[in-house]
Amino acid sequence: MEKTLFEKICEGEIPADIVYQDDLCVCFKDISPQAPVHLLLVPRQVITRIALAQEDQACLLGHLMLKAGEIARLVGIADSGFRLVINNGPDAGEVVPHLHIHILGGRHLGWPPG
Repeated sequence: MEKTLFEKICEGEIPADIVYQDDLCVCFKDISPQAPVHLLLVPRQVITRIALAQEDQACLLGHLMLKAGEIARLVGIADSGFRLVINNGPDAGEVVPHLHIHILGGRHLGWPPG
């Protein structure tokens, strides 16, 4: 199976503006930002979408959530507020079949979303 765009970014095959990385995940700036701060947090291990995550990936999923908060603090949006978004499937706006968390902030984010 061909690598996803995010796998290629995680492996350094495609350049990205990386904000954070560790052994389990990579966080980089979205190339089509929807807010002043729009980052994508991607696990290095491919999980196609959150609805297909397995019990043995629970620690990885927890790691992503903790890192999202840490990254929000790192980029200065934790105190004013930020939003985490995970799209699951085409009707939700999923484009790349590799689980990723959008970290959005830097402005007031209306509710309900689109």
